[in-house]
Amino acid sequence: MSDIIKNRYEFVILFDVQNGNPNGDPDAGNMPRIDPETGYGIVTDVCLKRKIRDYVDTVKDGEIGYKIYVKGGIPLDENRKWAYASCNVEPPKNNKGEVSADEPEKEEFKRITSFMCMNFYDIRAFGAVMTLKYNCGQVRGPVQLGFARSIDVITQQEIGITSVTYANEGEKSSKMGRKQIVPYALYRAEGYISANLARKTTGFSEDDLNLLWEAIINMFEHDHSAARGNMAVRQLIVFKHESELGNCPAYKLFETVSVKRKDQSKPPRCFSDYEIMIDKPAIPPGVELIGMI
Repeated sequence: MSDIIKNRYEFVILFDVQNGNPNGDPDAGNMPRIDPETGYGIVTDVCLKRKIRDYVDTVKDGEIGYKIYVKGGIPLDENRKWAYASCNVEPPKNNKGEVSADEPEKEEFKRITSFMCMNFYDIRAFGAVMTLKYNCGQVRGPVQLGFARSIDVITQQEIGITSVTYANEGEKSSKMGRKQIVPYALYRAEGYISANLARKTTGFSEDDLNLLWEAIINMFEHDHSAARGNMAVRQLIVFKHESELGNCPAYKLFETVSVKRKDQSKPPRCFSDYEIMIDKPAIPPGVELIGMI
């Protein structure tokens, strides 16, 4: 792999949804997530990380160094067992002879944690808590994402649908169903990349960084479904600091990016209904603006 990153980054993602459900809430009948006090739509950081993981898994397809730790259908302890076996470390056991969550010897423990970082992309990026049976430690990842929030108040709609066939033999009537959608919404998410944590914990590299940008830009391209409607990343705005620890607070950079609806009298229905502005003179010295899209 390439060298570990040496610069701090912040970034802004703008993505939209049309006639789809970007992130359903299982506690609310899978309706699109919403801030009940303001009416703004929400997409969780966990949802966005899932898209990034799935993209990396698709394009790398098991390539050495790019496995995915948090992956559908794969028990987490299966990966931890593999680490112990590959590092020739005997897992600690309790008085009953069962594998415990205790840490092995210090040097062995460091070797196992390093093995997990080297082999799993999402651990290098986001970190992981691996302190259950077959304890592989806990690492804090250099890449962090916040919740995405819609630019405007969203409208949740529940659309009735019918089926022309029957689920079981002998039924006499067609079934009714529901689809939960947002007619249109533009969302904004903000993220952070710490070169300091990359150096100290996971070894997140320049190649990893380039793959992250690629995954963010394309995270909806291999995730299309009828439930999610049309979703696309519209802009990825990156701020690159000259130093490892950064040249200014992150909030100052995020405040330079503003998104406004062009016509406040009409509800938004497409990306062109918005105007994205970047106050370039307000960006402090030592920070480079990079427009990925």
